[in-house]
Amino acid sequence: MEAADAANSIGLWGVPLAVVGGMLRVSAPFLFVSLGECITEKSGRVNLGLEGTLVMGAMSGYGFSYLTGSAWLGVLAAGAVGFAFGAVHGWLCGRPRVNDIAVGIAMMLLGVGLAFFLGKPLIQPTAPRLPAFSLGFWSDTPQVVSALSVNLLFLIGVGLAPLLAWAFNHTRYGLVIRTVGESTDAARAMGYDVNSVRLWSTAAGGVLAGIGGSFLSLFYPGSWNEGLSSGQGLMAVALVIFARWDPIKCLYASLLFGGASALGPALQSVGFSSGYYLFNAAPYALTLAIMVWSNSAKRTVEGMPAELGSAR
Repeated sequence: MEAADAANSIGLWGVPLAVVGGMLRVSAPFLFVSLGECITEKSGRVNLGLEGTLVMGAMSGYGFSYLTGSAWLGVLAAGAVGFAFGAVHGWLCGRPRVNDIAVGIAMMLLGVGLAFFLGKPLIQPTAPRLPAFSLGFWSDTPQVVSALSVNLLFLIGVGLAPLLAWAFNHTRYGLVIRTVGESTDAARAMGYDVNSVRLWSTAAGGVLAGIGGSFLSLFYPGSWNEGLSSGQGLMAVALVIFARWDPIKCLYASLLFGGASALGPALQSVGFSSGYYLFNAAPYALTLAIMVWSNSAKRTVEGMPAELGSAR
């Protein structure tokens, strides 16, 4: 990890720098997937299959980048694959007596298995990566410049969070999604096709999850292998709950998780090797603690679409 190298070169001051670098790198997949799941859950549906969509997006993005020589075409391909997976999930969940959770688990297994099968020829080849620029241009220290390296896709995700928050509250489409998520009876009374709204919302969420996967393979870590994802898709679903279905809070939660993920390597690089694997588990322990705290009996679950509480 480049941020960890910065910590090793600068000393203890490099630890917070490495954490910030982790926020800028590791948080992007969580951000895109959580924003996509936020759209889906706002319509009253849960998509646990986003881990499979994320891995398929990573594989297809890398493959198209390698075949076409353009990393941005790889991003578009990953989004298209995510759309297809989301649309299939949405269509299946719209059938009578079909359970969202069961379909999500099946789609996750399908996506992961299919990506590993189709992606085996892509493990060795090197595909063009997304270009990077540094937010540390103000510094003459190479480690700072390297640690603060970002790419345009991350900034698009950052800008997408407030845009989605605005759309949910000030556009017709956002209000329709929220209406469907709050009450299917009210939505039908207003003339909206609930299954259609949820299908398109799930497909839109799949697009963002696929793009998040392309970030993994085309920027950081910037390769394709079968261990590329470590549960980011499933963790992003938990982040949406923690963020109370608010896109802005999804951004904050993703940055928090990204910084926590960089803590272990940063501390190890400056000599704190004791309990290294425990530090690596910091983001998962942090997320679990936050979920327990935010869902305690003394706190109300604010912002949850009412239809998510319906057993389907």
